[in-house]
Amino acid sequence: MTPLSRREAIRRILVASAIIGSFDGIVLSDEAKRIGFDPDLLKKEIPWPRIMTEAEKASTTALVDILLPADELGPAASAVGVPDFIDEWISAPYDSQVKDRDVIRPGLDWLDKESKRAHGGTFASLKPEQQIAVVDSILVEGSPQNKAAGKFFRLMRDRAGAGYFTTQEGWKTLGYTGNLPSPEFAGPPAEAIKHIGL
Repeated sequence: MTPLSRREAIRRILVASAIIGSFDGIVLSDEAKRIGFDPDLLKKEIPWPRIMTEAEKASTTALVDILLPADELGPAASAVGVPDFIDEWISAPYDSQVKDRDVIRPGLDWLDKESKRAHGGTFASLKPEQQIAVVDSILVEGSPQNKAAGKFFRLMRDRAGAGYFTTQEGWKTLGYTGNLPSPEFAGPPAEAIKHIGL
């Protein structure tokens, strides 16, 4: 085998670079094909279609308003767009969202079936006290269905909280004011200086 000259090595690198550069977006795996490219976060549009049905959206709206109702601290979850947040979340093609989708959509279906069984209507159509009774039934230990419903409920609680507390209204509920400019800095308080031994 003859040694490769520097000129030939550079030529090969340039040829390989030109060939690779001619491909428009190389996709290396099935997973990458499914995910596609990340959205442009400066644009308001969502690059993937929303998948929730109207019935799922109605049940989600009713459930998140039970979890985070309007009170003296802030508006209800549906008033700040939490159902849309959850719809967008489970519609995304990323692995963690797909896992959540596989819990949330069957959970919403269970919620409607359980509501029909117990009260004769979909979850969204029930009176508030009936909705709360269905949600309370999730907490009863026993059947495998209740274990799955409990997993669904915990996930919806977490996603509703994430959707709510990342809004301006949610911040106000927590008393979070964000980063505010300070016209002057007087230095650390005396207790802090004493604590570190200065």
